[in-house]
Amino acid sequence: MRIGELAAAVGVTTRTVRHYHHLGLLPEPERRPNGYRDYTLRHSVVLARIRRLTELGLGLAEVLDVLADDEGRELVEVLTELDEDLARQEAAVRERRERLRRVIGEAERGRLPAEGPVSAELAALFREMAEASPPGAASVMAARDRELLALMDTAAAPEAREKLLASIRRASEVPDAAERANRAYALLDELADAEADDPRVEATARFLAGCVPEGMVPEAGVDEEHGFLRALYADFAPAQAEAVRRMLRMVTEGRR
Repeated sequence: MRIGELAAAVGVTTRTVRHYHHLGLLPEPERRPNGYRDYTLRHSVVLARIRRLTELGLGLAEVLDVLADDEGRELVEVLTELDEDLARQEAAVRERRERLRRVIGEAERGRLPAEGPVSAELAALFREMAEASPPGAASVMAARDRELLALMDTAAAPEAREKLLASIRRASEVPDAAERANRAYALLDELADAEADDPRVEATARFLAGCVPEGMVPEAGVDEEHGFLRALYADFAPAQAEAVRRMLRMVTEGRR
């Protein structure tokens, strides 16, 4: 058989056949006097096996290992690993679909946060924050706080995210938690046009330090030169950034 005939018989392209030759998956056949490859039935059998294995989801490196084992022991091992991997993928897809259904339900009820899809835990917390907010103009700092929480909800590792939400949940259960949070947002909003040396900064920092949930700030404090924290400060007005900076120092020093 010529290469086109082999490819057609197995249902692949001639380019695929040449690629398998290059990788060492398919042995090179002998050539006729005119230089054309002369494929045998054995080449068809091997090529068909490669196709079946790749359709099962094996990578070409794994297929090479399988073909190198004449007794099939490697095939059983690889297929078992593949089955386990597919099971993990199925579980992940089910979890993603469940989250998607929750988001669709929230959207249909008009309860999807302005920050977009977030975890069910954070969505519930956002609803409680909205219900506890005073009527009237919305706090700019409260909106930024929600954006930061949504960012951490997405970017943080699962363990860190759960720890963060647990800390916020515990803090929200304090009787006057809503009033204190609204007061903290108001104090920060008032510093929107102030400079870092504004006399209100110190009082604001002290009030904020008293509102920080236990476990929110690492025991060793924070690295103020960290890129994320510098970006956070840059997003605030000078007085707001200074108030937050002092608050973090107060919380850290208060543990010593």
